[in-house]
Amino acid sequence: MTYRFTTELRYSDVTPKSLWLNRRQIMAGGTAALGLLAGPSMATTPPRNPRYSVKDELTDYDDITSYNNFYEFGTGKDDPARHASSLTTSPWEVKVDGLVGKPGVYAFEDIIKGVNLEERIYRLRCVEAWSMVVPWIGFQLSEFLQRVEPQAGARYVAFETLYRPEEMRGQRSRGLDWPYREGLRLDEAMHPLTLLATGLYGEDMPKQNGAPIRLVVPWKYGFKSIKSIVRISLVSDQPETTWNMQAPREYGFYSNVNPNRSHPRWSQATERVVGGGLFAKRIETRMFNGYADEVASLYSGMDLITNY
Repeated sequence: MTYRFTTELRYSDVTPKSLWLNRRQIMAGGTAALGLLAGPSMATTPPRNPRYSVKDELTDYDDITSYNNFYEFGTGKDDPARHASSLTTSPWEVKVDGLVGKPGVYAFEDIIKGVNLEERIYRLRCVEAWSMVVPWIGFQLSEFLQRVEPQAGARYVAFETLYRPEEMRGQRSRGLDWPYREGLRLDEAMHPLTLLATGLYGEDMPKQNGAPIRLVVPWKYGFKSIKSIVRISLVSDQPETTWNMQAPREYGFYSNVNPNRSHPRWSQATERVVGGGLFAKRIETRMFNGYADEVASLYSGMDLITNY
C-alpha cells in the first residue's frame, strides 16, 4: 500500500472549521504564556504543498503535542509536554561544519530567511509501533545544504540536539550518551521529502515537539527525525547515532519503516494510531511508511533486513 497524494484535502475535511479556528484563538492567547512557542510567530499559515498532502485524517493538535518521545525531558510520553517549558529557544544558533564550503554558526532567523516555507502533511511512524499524521510547517533540508555548499567528499550528514541539562532534565540521567545524535546519507538528506520543520498546525514548533527547528524524515522511524538541532556536519564516513550506539541490535543506522523487519521485542507489521485509544483497531504498517514510490530507489539492491 502507498499513500495517495491529493490537491483536494482541506482542514474542513478533517477538522471542523469552528474547532480549528477556536483552537487557533486559544493558542494565540495562551500558549506563549505556557512556553510552547518559539522564535518569530507565523502571521499566516504558509501555503500547503499539494504534492505532500496525504488523505489520512490529521491527528488532533492536543495529541500531537502531549504524546511525544523526547528523552531530553524524560522517558514518559507526557514528560516533554510537562517539562519542555524550561527550554530557552531564543536566541538559537546552528553550527555547520565539516565538508562544506560555507561553515559557520547560523542564527535561526538566518536559516529560515528566504526559504520556501510551506505546509506538508506527513505521517510520523514510531519504532514503538504508533503513528500520527501531522501538518508540518517547514522547508526542504536540501535548500539549506545547498546554501552551505557540500564538498565533493561529503557522503553523510550528521546532526546533534542541544545539550543543556540545566533546562533539559532528562539529560541529567545517564540513560543515553548525550547529546542526542542522528545521521543520514547525503542522498537521503537531499531528497525532496526530507524536511527541516519549524512549526505544525500553522503555529511555531512547540518545544515538546522539537522547537525551534527539527528534522522530519517521513519514511523512517520517528527517532531519526532529530529535534532541537544545534549542529549539522557534513562528513565522509557514516556517523555514530545515539540509538544505534545504545542498542545496535534493535536500532540500525537506516531505520526505514519496514513491516517485514521485526524489532527484536515486538512486531512492526501493524501500528496504533495516536488518538484512537489503547484499544483502537490496529492498522497495517506500510513499507517506507507509505512513501515507497518516492524513496525505494534510494535502496535499490540493498538488503533491507540486514540494513535495518
